[in-house]
Amino acid sequence: MDTLASMAMFVRVVDTGSFAAAAEASGVSPTMAGKHIRAIEQRLGARLLHRTTRRQQLTEVGRLYYERCKLVLADVELAERSAHELQATPRGRLRITAPMSFGSRRLTPALTDYLQRYPDVSVELSLDNRVFDLVSEGYELGIRIGAVDDPQLVARPLLPYRMLLAASPQYLAKHGNPSRPEELAKHTCLGLTNWRRRDQWRLLGPEGAECDVPVQGRLSVDHGDALRVAALHGAGIVLQPEVLLAEDLAEGRLMAVLPEWAPPSTPMHLLYAQDRRPTAKLRSMIEFLLERFGV
Repeated sequence: MDTLASMAMFVRVVDTGSFAAAAEASGVSPTMAGKHIRAIEQRLGARLLHRTTRRQQLTEVGRLYYERCKLVLADVELAERSAHELQATPRGRLRITAPMSFGSRRLTPALTDYLQRYPDVSVELSLDNRVFDLVSEGYELGIRIGAVDDPQLVARPLLPYRMLLAASPQYLAKHGNPSRPEELAKHTCLGLTNWRRRDQWRLLGPEGAECDVPVQGRLSVDHGDALRVAALHGAGIVLQPEVLLAEDLAEGRLMAVLPEWAPPSTPMHLLYAQDRRPTAKLRSMIEFLLERFGV
């Protein structure tokens, strides 16, 4: 028999003073109530009650077991109530992972708005461009750039991740602003060291035009923000995410190069584990991020 159910029946028998009253309060037969108590006694190897025709009297073991059962059942009730409250009201800590550029430039400012809206929730954000197992690493939410093929995860589409070409006004004044993709071959281009093809950029243009442009440059770095800084100092033309360059373009520190041409956009998704009953904090964050960044 279920141990907790038997413990609850035992406490009810003691509190009501009889098997019949406890059975009626529980919606079962007195015979079933007696089976619960006998199951406990057999498991413990000790009697819990001295049974008389008029009343039940606790044994020494029964008295100790009764007090412990009340504590255990109170803890269970508290756990159930806490879980229900967690389902109803956003509270607790959320662990999220996101790519570095998007996470620092777009997600972090958005999270400050979320935290103001939900004061009982705290967020632990990890910025990492690696692709890893979300669940085994202990993250409840993840934002990932690129295709997702994991049946254990729910993948909600976000706005595509776009890349742009840009350079500083000083560089363009000195070297000229290319008017066609082919002219990039004559310029100094800044590249990431972890790109598969550092010597070639694939660009899409108006009306579906495609162009694979050979590029060259004297500086390559393994971090996008470092390339952005190099471009700001006139080191060449940079190809980086829109989220990384948007502020500099808006302020005039960088200028768009070939604005009608860009690499193919990359899909971006909000990921979380399959769960039929997600917590209120998780639901609230999913709805918030889809409102901000969803398609």
